[in-house]
Amino acid sequence: MKKKKYKWGHNRPFNDYSTYFKKIFNERIQKISIDAGFSCPNRDGTKGVGGCSYCNNDTFNPFYCTPSKSVTQQLNEGIAFFEPKYKTQKYLAYFQAFSNTYGSLDLLKKLYEEALTHEKVIGLVIGTRPDCVNNEILDYIAELSEKYFIVVEYGIESTLNRTLNLINRCHTFEDSVFAINETVKRNIETGVHMILGLPEETDEEMINHAKIISELPIKSLKLHQLQIIKNTVMAKQFKQNPESFNLFSADSYIELIIKFIENLSPDIILERFISESPADLLIAPKWNGLKNFEIVSRIEKRLLELDTFQGKFFNVK
Repeated sequence: MKKKKYKWGHNRPFNDYSTYFKKIFNERIQKISIDAGFSCPNRDGTKGVGGCSYCNNDTFNPFYCTPSKSVTQQLNEGIAFFEPKYKTQKYLAYFQAFSNTYGSLDLLKKLYEEALTHEKVIGLVIGTRPDCVNNEILDYIAELSEKYFIVVEYGIESTLNRTLNLINRCHTFEDSVFAINETVKRNIETGVHMILGLPEETDEEMINHAKIISELPIKSLKLHQLQIIKNTVMAKQFKQNPESFNLFSADSYIELIIKFIENLSPDIILERFISESPADLLIAPKWNGLKNFEIVSRIEKRLLELDTFQGKFFNVK
């Protein structure tokens, strides 16, 4: 039986990021996480305190990632970790921890350009919040993107302002829309992060997120299931009122993902489906150590079983 070929040019039933990267680069590209010591406006009192209720940055900072080390040192240690596994490859410096445009332009120039002077670094991935960019910063990033591969990733988390307020994001979905449009109009590649399973959101509302973000000019999307992590505000909330959280099993999450991506624009590249937190920090849900690639395999298998695909129910307006 001949396999289908979809709009994105191959026979996988979703528009995957690894295939996209292979089209752009002729060699393997690895992201190296950087903690450059940034904060967030909902942590330092500018907009709020305590940070996002779900957030503990230790869940995704590798062992070599600490702001006490220079950008160059973190890159070198990250490369030393990955290089024995993959002999020939280039790297992207991933400014990941907290909000990596939340500083003066001079500081951003110093940090970004230090990374870009590394002989094995070909570009940057800049993780930030939609309320932490301005024209001056975006114009500078646009200049960099003319010479290097640059991606700005916005944590938007939800399209519902009541949810954003509940999790102490201290910005609105309208802020997200504005920042995304301003970034894209400067020809900067733009991705977003969303969390599925945030408190008080129904399955229908989560599926509707797909329809709403499909109207935005984003290139890529990272999805994460809600996880309750130690040493967070949400961990305290979960301990006090566990019944107010409807955490997914792996199977129920996969079924939601299927419905989500059926309503997602086929032009949006899917980079991740889940978050993997260290076992010693994860309170719930525990999926017996399932890895991202295992979830991806199960999602792809389920899509094929159902004879469905990304964008099946997407309607171009």
